[in-house]
Amino acid sequence: MRTSLCDRLGIDLPIIGFTPSEHVAAALSRAGGLGVLGCVRFNDAAELDRVLTWMDENTGGKPYGVDIVMPAKIPAEGTQVDLSKHIPEGHRAFVDKVLRDLSVPPLPDDTDERAGVLGWLHSVARSHVEVALNHPIKLIANALGSPPPDVIGQCHDRGVPVAALAGKAEHAVRHVENGVDFVVAQGYEAGGHTGEIASMVLVPEIVDAVDVPVLAAGGIGSGRQMAAALALGASGVWMGSMWLATEEYLQTMGESVAMQQALVGATSSDTVRTRIYTGKPARLLKTRWTEAWAAADAPEPLPMPLQNLLVSHAHNRIHAANDPSVVSMPVGQIVGRMNAVRPVADVVADLVAGYEEALSRLDKTR
Repeated sequence: MRTSLCDRLGIDLPIIGFTPSEHVAAALSRAGGLGVLGCVRFNDAAELDRVLTWMDENTGGKPYGVDIVMPAKIPAEGTQVDLSKHIPEGHRAFVDKVLRDLSVPPLPDDTDERAGVLGWLHSVARSHVEVALNHPIKLIANALGSPPPDVIGQCHDRGVPVAALAGKAEHAVRHVENGVDFVVAQGYEAGGHTGEIASMVLVPEIVDAVDVPVLAAGGIGSGRQMAAALALGASGVWMGSMWLATEEYLQTMGESVAMQQALVGATSSDTVRTRIYTGKPARLLKTRWTEAWAAADAPEPLPMPLQNLLVSHAHNRIHAANDPSVVSMPVGQIVGRMNAVRPVADVVADLVAGYEEALSRLDKTR
């Protein structure tokens, strides 16, 4: 299973795992892959610094990376109050009505509620980069295209490679022209922000279009799928959804029991690609919340980051409600294979065993 990617990043397995959980990221790095911590949940740079310090102390000296969000076509700056002024009252009223219709209770008065995610803003994302580069990270990935040239240069000056996600070959070519070192070819099946081309088609298109290592993302949750990704020319895999159903995820997101129940009970048909989560197309678990936004009386989602600010309070209430039928969670079609909550190390062991079995089966067909 070892590829050139392993030597480049100092890892044992070509498995890159994106996760908002530092416990998952650290466990994956300890298991031989590369845990990549999503930074967008950190509005406070000092909080991110504390978490990365924890990562330094809990990865057993193994490498890890971070994921930032620097979208190119949204308001680049502004406070939450400034941006909230652009949210129409009709959209606020619709969200309030849906929460009432779904019987989602209000938060207790003493709740220390996390504010809307401001990590979409360039100023906040830049602070994430500055903090991360003060830690021994081995990769910075941008979830929404190429980072600005000066950010790429800043990373390269510190010897840190940069990755960017792409949903089309032309996007991948542009990333490489901008100085990106790795391209994540993310297919239609993937959770979160994703394009319209399936992985089986997208991965070889991007491999043929660029001369940098390509990571396959979307629809990968078994060793067989890993073997297929490498056969298509990828140097490794980028996985996100599978880590949501792990024991370590609960160590970070302690009130996610209902979410994991919903994921474990879902099939590969139980997702929907929609703009209601952030304003950009993203694949989510299909629930009563997503169905309400698909109704005839629902307004059109707002552009990023306004949609995220609109629904952030609702997401907090949904999360606290502990009701699997209304959770709002990005997840890929691979959710159909997520049938139990397991330790990260067990997921990795199954990936390796399944990969070896796939190669053995192919060898027998010669």
